[in-house]
Amino acid sequence: MASLRGPRPVHRNIHVTQILSYRLPPAGVVSILHRISGAVMFLLLPLVVWLFDTSVTSEVSYERFRSAFSAGLLGLPAVVVKLVVLGLIWAYLHHFIAGVRHLWMDATHSVTRQQGHSSAIVTLVLSVLLTLALGAKLFGLY
Repeated sequence: MASLRGPRPVHRNIHVTQILSYRLPPAGVVSILHRISGAVMFLLLPLVVWLFDTSVTSEVSYERFRSAFSAGLLGLPAVVVKLVVLGLIWAYLHHFIAGVRHLWMDATHSVTRQQGHSSAIVTLVLSVLLTLALGAKLFGLY
């Protein structure tokens, strides 16, 4: 009976040199970015704790917090601090939206290829748009 279906497809692993030319589906991109965003949030956790502590301890420390975004921090210019915080904003938003996507797929058992593709596109677009909106606020555009 299996011979009527034709030959089975051959799946090969890609070589390390092919990583940049390999076309990953959107769900795969979201999966990899979900892991990267989790790692970024973990690595920047000391910065998050410092920012939170400095912003709520006192009025003097709050002014130090504000000066990190206007004058810089630890010898870094303010624009670098803002870019790091923007990366943290993206990591949080992407990780949160991708996590909601996974919860939604688990709760509704909707794991078709088309739904995975469309939900991955929505995840990517939402995370980028929200990051751009909050980044515009961070850099003082509104």
